[in-house]
Amino acid sequence: MSSSRTDITVPGRPQGVISIDACSTERRTRAYAEAIAAVTPAPVRAVVNTHHHGDHTFGNCLFPAAAIIGHERARAEAIAFGPPGPLPFWDGPDWGDLTLDPPFVTFTGQIALHAGDLRAEVRYAGTPAHTTNDSIVWIPERSEVLRGDLIFNGGTPFLLVGSVEGAIEVLEQVVRPLRAATVVPGHGPVFSGEEPLDATLGYLRFVLGVAASAREAGLSPLAAARETDLGRFAGWADPERIVGNLHRACAELAGTPRGGPIDIAAALADMVAYNGGAPLTCLA
Repeated sequence: MSSSRTDITVPGRPQGVISIDACSTERRTRAYAEAIAAVTPAPVRAVVNTHHHGDHTFGNCLFPAAAIIGHERARAEAIAFGPPGPLPFWDGPDWGDLTLDPPFVTFTGQIALHAGDLRAEVRYAGTPAHTTNDSIVWIPERSEVLRGDLIFNGGTPFLLVGSVEGAIEVLEQVVRPLRAATVVPGHGPVFSGEEPLDATLGYLRFVLGVAASAREAGLSPLAAARETDLGRFAGWADPERIVGNLHRACAELAGTPRGGPIDIAAALADMVAYNGGAPLTCLA
């Protein structure tokens, strides 16, 4: 796992830096903090968690002077997940010396952060999508949006704990209308234009179509995935996520609410089976 970051420096008189997310391991987060320090001497005064996943939150504790900010559900989910530790379905990584540090400033709809004259609007996505607690960060002055893991530019989306239909709704109704000039995805390179957004939506609708056919044929998510030609999406990183996404999509078709409980362990085990019995690899 990896993630893209940005920092907001104050025009004119720097008073602090706002970091969008932390990293997953001590090594990566310390390297990230050094990269910030190479750009500005201003301290990191706030860390915004776009959602609760560890590759965006485990390094929070290495910013002791910063306010950790996130949606209320991001705090609850981070606490429920707990501090970094062994992952039963992944190979690695070395987390380092990290402690649980969930958001302690929370919001439900939207919160504005100010770095000098620059305004950053942190907005809850409004419905489960990648997770139950996704937020985007919109910087109107720069026409820049940080989408968190609602977009994996060049990688396969992962909706196991969120919602496939919800992700489509958020991307179409919350993200697209911004028409941002610059987009920072949760994973992959920064981009301009609509192509990665359209590609992601194409994949999500593809998953819904496969799930509907699987339900009609009585196939399990794993069986359906094995029979599915990923086509233009086959070259994306982490293709085994098709299985987890089908678990979520099939559950929704059967009546499970968006973000509702499903058997996560069974879905991950099926992803490993689809992957040829090899453990899932974490590059965090």
